Amino acid sequence: MAGTLYLCATPIGNLEDITLRVLKLMERVDVIAAEDTRNTLKLLNHFEIKTPMTSYHEHNKVTKGPVLVERLLAGESIALVTDAGMPGISDPGADLVKLCYAAGVPVTVAPGASAAVVALVLSGLDTRRFVFEGFLPPDKKERRAILKTLEREHRTMIFYEAPHRLTDTLAELAELFGESREVAAVRELTKKFEEVRRATIGEHLRYFSENPPKGEFVLVCEGFSLEAQRQAEREGWESISVEEHVAKYVAEGMSEKDAMKQAAKDRGVSKREIYQILKK
Repeated sequence: MAGTLYLCATPIGNLEDITLRVLKLMERVDVIAAEDTRNTLKLLNHFEIKTPMTSYHEHNKVTKGPVLVERLLAGESIALVTDAGMPGISDPGADLVKLCYAAGVPVTVAPGASAAVVALVLSGLDTRRFVFEGFLPPDKKERRAILKTLEREHRTMIFYEAPHRLTDTLAELAELFGESREVAAVRELTKKFEEVRRATIGEHLRYFSENPPKGEFVLVCEGFSLEAQRQAEREGWESISVEEHVAKYVAEGMSEKDAMKQAAKDRGVSKREIYQILKK
């Protein structure tokens, strides 16, 4: 019978966040597949775990993935770990899971910390609906194209960002989303100097331009609100007169009554106000 692939979450900072289940699994499996064996060795040494390791990362996944699947098919059990957090989130663990399902290998999860979820609940922003974007592409055109698709995204957005690219990303967010959008810049999660900095995009940009960012960041960005959308639309309609506004709808085939009603809705005023302006 095939062995099992265990996706094991590891701490994102504080070693005490590791679960008892993950510790037991890492002791019991035949091998631990690690994104960075040097980094994982520190974790194993801390908990006195002697299980052998092998590397599995973005640069060897094409050749190493099938090798790991063969070992699983031969009956071995493997614990997959990333440098920090949940395997499969912004790392090649997802590719190994696909290979396992295609080969009929059982896969299960030993859950734990995830930087995206931790940052989201710390942000103070809306957690009911959110979208995870992870690391944006390093290519400027690709990055801008993705951000353009999110310009009117109503859900809270979560991004991972390296310190050397943080100000550039904030500048792009300011250009496309506007400087007034609320963002929580979160760093050093679960560590001694954990920091959650809440401000507008513009305020963050000015702050980090003067104070060089350090450490990996999670940016939790407020979604585009329906009220903000309505306000923008109202401001757009205010660039033309009420007479022109109503005439536009009449020209499109509406009755004068319906055109006045729609113009009132567009401008966020009562139909009576529109009527009074037209009859002056």
